[in-house]
Amino acid sequence: MKVGIYGQFYHTNAGKYIAQLLGLLRQNKVEVVIEKNFLKLIELNKTIDKKYSNFETFTALDKSFELFFCIGGDGTILKSINYVRDLDIPIIGINTGRLGFLATIQKEEIEDTLDDILQKKFSISPRTVLDVSTNPPNSDSVFENVTLNEIAVSRKNSTSMITIDTWLNDRYLNSYWADGLIVSTPTGSTGYSLSCGGPVITPDAGVLIITPIAPHNLNARPLVIKDNKKITLRISSREDSHLISMDSRIATLKSDTEIIIQKAPHAINLVELTDGSFLHTLRKQLMWGEDKRN
Repeated sequence: MKVGIYGQFYHTNAGKYIAQLLGLLRQNKVEVVIEKNFLKLIELNKTIDKKYSNFETFTALDKSFELFFCIGGDGTILKSINYVRDLDIPIIGINTGRLGFLATIQKEEIEDTLDDILQKKFSISPRTVLDVSTNPPNSDSVFENVTLNEIAVSRKNSTSMITIDTWLNDRYLNSYWADGLIVSTPTGSTGYSLSCGGPVITPDAGVLIITPIAPHNLNARPLVIKDNKKITLRISSREDSHLISMDSRIATLKSDTEIIIQKAPHAINLVELTDGSFLHTLRKQLMWGEDKRN
């Protein structure tokens, strides 16, 4: 079996868990290939035994990889999807960060769960991802990647609200007068959209959420639509540009730019263990059913 390992950052308190994972994979005679920059971070850190740094590296994945381990927080998984793209490689998130909504397991669970993962005793949770394009076309490389959580447009260099004219399948929906607008997948429903009053959506719902950011009109509420809709946005403001963010990527667009958002033709496959479902994560991370008064 050939697996890839990716991380954005190296946290000192995560060193022993990285070493544990690499050691267990070697014991199981797994071919391990580590993302090139992440391996450099591992080699620079003195808490990792040198014997764990002698691995092959990758800068891009191919279909020879059977599993993809992402070590870090949710932001690491958001970045990892653009290595996987349409290759259908299952992603195992190991949470060494804080919240870990997207993680498969917590760092303390590596030893207890790795055998099941390597034997593929897990389920796959397909996650909708979004493509974004612009008219006129934009050459910024951030538009070449898909988005797992949300696409958001917002004001730039101004305290004034912006107007976001919105169409669904080329039919006019609304003009939002707000600080911005979020188009979220079900996966992203527990992120930025939730903090702006959007609903929590289960990953298999087949919908998208349009959530205004601090709208001027209080009757402008979050809207849930089928994910086969094409969403077109056109922004106007007192400034000649505005911001667009796609997960952790950000770009500046001119105000006359048309933004087209559509469901990508492929999904991203996140690994779920039988006792680690999305509903379990909701209860744990949002502390549902807990009474903090006692």
